[in-house]
Amino acid sequence: MTIYFESECEVDFDFDYEKVAKDVINTAIEHMNFPFETEVSVTLTDDDGIHAINKEFRQIDSPTDVLSFPMIEYKEAGDFSEIEENDDLFNPESGEVILGDIVLNVPRIYKQAEEYGHSNLREYAFLIAHSMLHLFGFDHMTEEEASVMEQKQREILDILNISRE
Repeated sequence: MTIYFESECEVDFDFDYEKVAKDVINTAIEHMNFPFETEVSVTLTDDDGIHAINKEFRQIDSPTDVLSFPMIEYKEAGDFSEIEENDDLFNPESGEVILGDIVLNVPRIYKQAEEYGHSNLREYAFLIAHSMLHLFGFDHMTEEEASVMEQKQREILDILNISRE
């Protein structure tokens, strides 16, 4: 597994954010039984940075907490059966499947952790788990989809013993 980290803002978490990201990403991969070595990009930014990305790529003129940019189109969420047939999904140098990009808004992580009454660690890990599910084709546009996604997020965080406290 290769994770590319980029920080576009000051990051002052009281935990090893790169290790936590790796743990959550790896746990999501294992939990979803993703059968390939992977490559994921994680960018830490602020309100202005995520606002610009949100506007450019989603035509939404506001900041958000997290953005996910999957590189794979799935016929069905969590169905990895057709990946091997598409060489374009693999990095030719490493042989890893390029899952996609996760962009996190660091100030929003602090704010939401406080609003929800849990730790910055929990909010950070939750947003990465949420994004990983998007990278596996899951969404939350309907109640049923949201319910499936919420259950899988809980399972991933439970494996890591990261709770709302």
